[in-house]
Amino acid sequence: MSNSSQDNAASLNKNAPQLTTSAGAPVPNNQDSMTAGEKGPLLVQDYQLLEKLAHQNRERIPERTVHAKGWGAYGTLKITGDISKYTKAACLQPGAETHMIARFSTVAGEQGAADHERDVRGFALKFYTSEGNWDLVGNNTPVFFIRDAYKFPDFIHTQKRHPKTNLRSPTAMWDFWSLSPESLHQVTILMSDRGIPLSPMHMNGYGSHTFSLINDQNERVWVKFHFKTQQGHKTVTNAEAEDIIGKTREGYQERLFNAIEDKSFPKWTFQVQIMTESQANAVEFNPFDVTKVWPHDEFPPHDIGELELNRNPENYFAEIESVAFSPSNTVPGISHSPDKMLQARLFSYADAHRYRLGTHYESLPVNQPKCPVHHYHKDGEMNTYGGIKTGNPNAYYEPNSFNGPQDNQDLEELALALDGDAARYSHKKYDDFKQVRDLFVKVLKGDEKQRLYDNIAGTWAGVPEFICERQLALFKQVHPDYEAGVREAWEKIKQSNEYVPNSHPVTEKTPETV
Repeated sequence: MSNSSQDNAASLNKNAPQLTTSAGAPVPNNQDSMTAGEKGPLLVQDYQLLEKLAHQNRERIPERTVHAKGWGAYGTLKITGDISKYTKAACLQPGAETHMIARFSTVAGEQGAADHERDVRGFALKFYTSEGNWDLVGNNTPVFFIRDAYKFPDFIHTQKRHPKTNLRSPTAMWDFWSLSPESLHQVTILMSDRGIPLSPMHMNGYGSHTFSLINDQNERVWVKFHFKTQQGHKTVTNAEAEDIIGKTREGYQERLFNAIEDKSFPKWTFQVQIMTESQANAVEFNPFDVTKVWPHDEFPPHDIGELELNRNPENYFAEIESVAFSPSNTVPGISHSPDKMLQARLFSYADAHRYRLGTHYESLPVNQPKCPVHHYHKDGEMNTYGGIKTGNPNAYYEPNSFNGPQDNQDLEELALALDGDAARYSHKKYDDFKQVRDLFVKVLKGDEKQRLYDNIAGTWAGVPEFICERQLALFKQVHPDYEAGVREAWEKIKQSNEYVPNSHPVTEKTPETV
């Protein structure tokens, strides 16, 4: 026994559990590598050294492509209203209480990004219902930048780092936005006061997409899900955010974790907007367009419950980093819609998890349903459940004669009537200005508007002027005051020499090439 081992043995707590390898074998020495002599090289037979080093190399799974930086907690959804005539979902019946986990996040930044950056916040919820997991994967905004998932990879590229400079590119962002008028609604919200919430507790959550509810008569209505903060909206300005980031990059984590530890449990009011199929055919806008909201005067939100977060995770990696949300996870009585963005997310989210976490990612404890699970998946990485989940080793295919799990055709959804030919229909024909105009005129007040102008102009340093002018033309179509306000703020920045147009010459060798 080496001296360090003897020292360790002398100080060992006799009541502590025995350290073992991952295979369960006792570890005799966790202090000293095995060498050929006291000063000699390491031995390959020191398998526990290799195991520790190899495991360390793999302690970080690939971070999420988007929403990498996140904060989360467990809680409960309580249903206090009655929408049973619209849905048969057990978790939405009056009096139902459902255990859940939430993860909040920024969108563009990596895991090490500062919490108080101007960005959209993810608002993802997993409900462990008696009928399986229901995931509602939304944001803190009711709309999104694009309406067709064909453009999603392109959009995300603009939010990430430039391949040459390895820096975030305002040119890329504003170039894309100025060429995509459908982004105006989300851009206006992002650049407003709502762009930097004080904490996860002080922002709303939205399912954003249109979903459907189905009742026990197999009748469908379209819905929007909202979670309205009971803590009140609290936001910070750019200057206040800079001050916070100068003191801590983990402001959201600190506030959320400490609030729950102090038993100041954050709460949200759960609301739904409801639209019948006939109303959907009659409204002047596409109700499945995620760049649009449903007017509250036509489709008032109904309070139906309360969400409370009341328990911090024990291990952030195992729970918050490994939790996997997908809008494809629904339960009987809750379903999807023809929303193009939603349709694509039904595939892309689960596929991202299969890549990031492994084929059997839903067998991880944080993702496991709390109800019985029976399926025919087999083999592949991370098969942690010992083979198959059919209850019978002979039932590894379907149909079979060995009492394997069977489908329940009584749960088949009613048919969705479709109209039109299969084609690539342009999404550019829709009005992208009216709802933004309503937001600008009816919601944003004087001081808020000025901060909006300043926030936008403040991001234009180094952005080619033709891109800024193209964006200003879009603002003018929303409202002349919008364009004039941003232009005035921009001119002030120019006069103060804080703006240098085309600060890098636009050549094939520079990052500003578009």
